[in-house]
Amino acid sequence: MLHILNKSPLETNTLDTVLRLAPAGALLLIEDAVYAATRGAVAEPKLRQAMERMKVYALAPDLAARGMADRLIDGVATVDYDGFVELVVEHPNSQSWL
Repeated sequence: MLHILNKSPLETNTLDTVLRLAPAGALLLIEDAVYAATRGAVAEPKLRQAMERMKVYALAPDLAARGMADRLIDGVATVDYDGFVELVVEHPNSQSWL
């Protein structure tokens, strides 16, 4: 399953919920959720732990728009919009977390 998250971990606890309920699959961080994928972020330890069981992606244009492209946690893959579509096609099920 592809889990898609768009909220900042500083704004909501949705990331915690996703990481608690999603045993595996892939996590795509978009919009303000990309802040979770940056070095020094409060969510960094949680995301590193989650990367042991799931693949984590961040939308590159959203990282760039927020000036965070050079602060990405090692192991988080970036995708562009075409890559976003490929992830949706690759995973038969997806869940957008609000």
